[in-house]
Amino acid sequence: MTPAHEELRVLNARFIHNFVTNDVAAHDALLHPDFRTIQSNGSVLDRAAYLHQWATGFDPDVIPYWETRGELITVVGDVGLVRATNVFDVVHDGRTTRRASLYTDTYLRDAGRWRCLQAQITAVAAEHLAPADTVVSVYVRGERLAAA
Repeated sequence: MTPAHEELRVLNARFIHNFVTNDVAAHDALLHPDFRTIQSNGSVLDRAAYLHQWATGFDPDVIPYWETRGELITVVGDVGLVRATNVFDVVHDGRTTRRASLYTDTYLRDAGRWRCLQAQITAVAAEHLAPADTVVSVYVRGERLAAA
């Protein structure tokens, strides 16, 4: 693993942790000034709208289980692509549903620092999930379990 791959692996873990802990300040530090996100419904959010949403995006009563698996990092010059699948349970009206989403975060290395320029997420059908033996992190009720 190259130093760039390792840096991006650490940033990806931080990205997920910031979401599960609703840590807007720490997450803001990871984002490029021109950051945009493409959500699973096709909408595009600018940085300010994204961070506003981030502040309350995770509720452990609604999402009691969250895992990240199938992490794949590609580095081409000063561009890094970080892809992985999140598998999570959502509780709605007392019923739990398992869902999954695949994301690609595009990082740009500028002045030696990686910052996320764009995040894109899409729903994933069960038959396209990365295997369970590729889990890199698990959170239960917002608490990270020991490293996978």
